[in-house]
Amino acid sequence: MKKYFVMAALAVSTLTASAQSVVPKWINNVKLSGFGIVQYTYNGQENNESNSFNLRLARLALDGRAFDDWYWKAQIQFNGNTSTLGSSPKLVDLFIEWQKYDFLRVKAGQFKTPFTYENPMHPIDQGFMSYSQVISKFAGFSDRAGAHSSNGRDIGVQLQGDFLKNASGRNLIHYQVGVFNGQGINVKDVDHQKNIIGGAWVMPVEGMRLGAFGWIGSYARKGTSASEGITNTLRRLQQRRYAFSAEYKVDDWTFRSEYVHSTGYAFAKAMVNTNDASAKDITLSSNGDKSQGVYALVIAPIIKKKCHAKARYDMYQPSKGAEKQRTQYEIGLDYYFNKNICLTGEYAYIHDRALADPNYSMIDVELSYRF
Repeated sequence: MKKYFVMAALAVSTLTASAQSVVPKWINNVKLSGFGIVQYTYNGQENNESNSFNLRLARLALDGRAFDDWYWKAQIQFNGNTSTLGSSPKLVDLFIEWQKYDFLRVKAGQFKTPFTYENPMHPIDQGFMSYSQVISKFAGFSDRAGAHSSNGRDIGVQLQGDFLKNASGRNLIHYQVGVFNGQGINVKDVDHQKNIIGGAWVMPVEGMRLGAFGWIGSYARKGTSASEGITNTLRRLQQRRYAFSAEYKVDDWTFRSEYVHSTGYAFAKAMVNTNDASAKDITLSSNGDKSQGVYALVIAPIIKKKCHAKARYDMYQPSKGAEKQRTQYEIGLDYYFNKNICLTGEYAYIHDRALADPNYSMIDVELSYRF
């Protein structure tokens, strides 16, 4: 009997080795990954109080390499507790990138736009209960212009690279610039005017980045504005944005701050999906064409690589001047059970001048995991 087991084992080993020699190398490079975030939130805003467990989001991704120099990725997002179940699941990433040279890489498809430091960060790694207000409003999450939620992404082509190595072999300059539809994820261009988005930063010492970004283009809809007596018209809203960014990460400490300014009108109603009335409502928002915001944060180790204290100042002005300014003052803690499972808790004091009672509190607790 033992002889038969040995023979069977040898046969399986031979077949496996043969299969591996036949299967293309790029298939063996395919990797499945993902993450999920379970959340509890309390909101003390007057007449809008709530406390609830939520399924914030989950993602599944496939990525790999092809023909040595090419990297590709496809990623799907699932949301819990959405206002319309039709928005989940949704494709967030689908791109391929030529990576032969460090100083020149070419990416095409749907992916993060090259605007600000925080936008391309992993939702868990960015450090707080959500992206800052300026990133959300100016980088394509719940964009100020009225575009549908696009998770900081668009469809286009991008060039990026690192160059100018110092004596230790570390690159000192990074650049990235792309051409995009300007309409957000999973949507074709409407006005045939592309958005040009890009930035560059210098890295004078290890862990430090000092950068600037620019955005020029438009967001458009074709539809009707009953209040303005406009019907079946294409309305193009020019968008001009710039950002200044700084970050320093050293010995498990993180310091980061970004200022963003935007010029450009917005639609009054954010688009939810392409089939409802919001997609064809071209009425302008009363917020005007100027807005800006800034955030500054620090994440400090209590137990290195294990537990951190954190604080963030987060301010956003949706219109010119401070009459509608919304400011968040946040403090929190996180604890990593291991590199893949993290528990975070935050308290935020909100001052929102657009509300009759501008002051209220929020509490957020999240359990995040990834594989």
